[in-house]
Amino acid sequence: MIDNDWRLDRIGSARRGQNPTVLRRLDAGFAAIGDRQFLPGYSVLLADDPAVTRLSDLPPARRTAYLTDLERFAEAVERACARLDPAFRRVNIEILGNTDPYLHAHIWPRYDWEPADLVRMPVWLYRDAEYWRGDRHALAPRHDPIRAAITEELDRLTG
Repeated sequence: MIDNDWRLDRIGSARRGQNPTVLRRLDAGFAAIGDRQFLPGYSVLLADDPAVTRLSDLPPARRTAYLTDLERFAEAVERACARLDPAFRRVNIEILGNTDPYLHAHIWPRYDWEPADLVRMPVWLYRDAEYWRGDRHALAPRHDPIRAAITEELDRLTG
């Protein structure tokens, strides 16, 4: 399991180079692989300023940069997941902020192999605690193939 200290300050630890989930620094944020991988490739775009709590806090140019980062990151996740799993369907993108107050966007890959009662529903309906807190879906070591594939696609799309 990954050391939990960085989770107390995800953006600050990303800025210090101490957040092990960060795949790459983008123009307006940090592309990070998600802590939970019950849907392989789940990722999060962290804004680069923890004081920014919502998209509308950003001035127009920074807002555009963040949304451009999000579009490119989501495409990288999509390409990587499609390459690694023929059952890949699509990605869902969400900006919520109900639990963590800083601006961040979730990128959720969706697959045909998901349970029939959940595949067309929001991921938040995955209710079993094992999905969210158990060891089975905890983030894998840095050599994880999905992490490598997303990083490779990010490199292609962002240069």
